[in-house]
Amino acid sequence: MPDKDKAAPEDFAATLDRLEALVGQLESGELSLEQSLTAFEQGVRLTRDAQRRLDEAELKVRALVEQPDGTLAEAAFDTPKRPAEADDDH
Repeated sequence: MPDKDKAAPEDFAATLDRLEALVGQLESGELSLEQSLTAFEQGVRLTRDAQRRLDEAELKVRALVEQPDGTLAEAAFDTPKRPAEADDDH
């Protein structure tokens, strides 16, 4: 099985397509144990990449603030802590 995710996919949709293909392969039950592990590892990397892209997009959207004149301007943005990180503070 070629390791196609050495280079990042060009867009988010391509990442999702690749994830769906990997899930289909894993669900088929036709892969060997080694191939299944490789596909799983690729899926984890793609999932992390997709989550990173979503997080970045969310930050960009939240960082844009509409001004009174209707234009958009960037505003300072503090990254919110994820629930697991917030628990670590206690």
